[in-house]
Amino acid sequence: MVVLILKLYIILVVLVMSIYAFRHYLFTINRLGGEQRLYYQDIVDSDLPTISVLVPMHNEEKVARQSLEAILHCDYPREKMEIIPIEDHSTDGTEEILREFAAKHELIQPLYRQDGKRGKPAALNEALKVARGEIILVFDADNLPTSGALRDLAISFKDPEVGAVMGRVIPINTRSNLLTRLLDLERSGGYQVDQQARHNMKLIPQYGGTVGGFRRELALALGGFDPKVCAEDTELTFRLFIRGWKVVYANRVECFEEVPETWRVRSRQIRRWSRGHNLTLFKHLGSLLRSDFLSRREKRDGLLLLMIYTVPVFLFAGIVDSVILFFLGEMQIFESLLVFLYVAAYNSFGNFAPFYQIGTASLLDGITHRIRLLPFLMFYFVLNIWTITTGFFLAVSDRVRNNQEAPTWHKTQRFGNNNHLNNNNLS
Repeated sequence: MVVLILKLYIILVVLVMSIYAFRHYLFTINRLGGEQRLYYQDIVDSDLPTISVLVPMHNEEKVARQSLEAILHCDYPREKMEIIPIEDHSTDGTEEILREFAAKHELIQPLYRQDGKRGKPAALNEALKVARGEIILVFDADNLPTSGALRDLAISFKDPEVGAVMGRVIPINTRSNLLTRLLDLERSGGYQVDQQARHNMKLIPQYGGTVGGFRRELALALGGFDPKVCAEDTELTFRLFIRGWKVVYANRVECFEEVPETWRVRSRQIRRWSRGHNLTLFKHLGSLLRSDFLSRREKRDGLLLLMIYTVPVFLFAGIVDSVILFFLGEMQIFESLLVFLYVAAYNSFGNFAPFYQIGTASLLDGITHRIRLLPFLMFYFVLNIWTITTGFFLAVSDRVRNNQEAPTWHKTQRFGNNNHLNNNNLS
């Protein structure tokens, strides 16, 4: 019976991988030959909403200046905007930089946090209480938005059904090393193909927590952000869809960001995402399936999106399963190797941004030379499967213990390699 269960699990793993592979392949076909849904950028309306631009910052002295200068350079009516950088328990020179900018620019109204729990959800909750804009736009401290980004994000809210919007993130430090080049591949497939296809097909494009925005009153009505969830963006996405609101994706709203330059920093980032995303799965799966506002297609896509950070856990267990079967004499070494290679190849080419999505994104972006790095995604497999699995079990622990205390927020380390860009590059 034990052997039968182990063998059936191998079949389950293959089935799960096949479902996700088909999903990504369908998205790729849509981007290559399907009808492309237009965004709202062509709307001409002088009655733009008031906006509050929030920039959470914790020890961001390496990138704070460039980010604030880029936002100030954006084209938006000054009487309808405010910029609120949130100084969140920093111990470096971030506070001094914010005070300097506030003294020079009336638009900048910093919020200084030295009490309470540190972390992005808590920082956003506090800023929502003082923000005056109808629309909240959020940028990370290393983001460099293009000059039209604020307008192009805000204009989507002329549609009364839109609760949130997400733009496209582009790595700025791609040339630093192999890791940053691989992350550039992942980002291109994830945004240019995956997000845009979900927007085209009216499924569930995801609000990503940066280079995006949402309605302030709506966020307050939902109770703000849960500080115990390390993926406040994913949770907001599903809370909106479950209640009948829509999230739209703006592929043309490009914003440059700094991606991690070391494997250690990247692994901590992925672990945090996995922990928060899986906790969102545990909290909202039932509500998603029961929602009267979602079609069956949206529910299926939402289920697959919610479970995306459980796939590496399935794969890791599949590898362990095949090893156990081998030592029980129920699987030959050749078969075990085939299972491992299939799992490794899938996680490299079929999980978050499979090779056909990356190839399509490179074609659409006109940067086809980067696909030569595809074989190196095999190295990324080991990092993903381990860190996501540990993040999953942290989420399980949070759920079982029903933690009242928010987890420690491990911010992504900055490297300050975006200094070579100036505002002229962002126009």
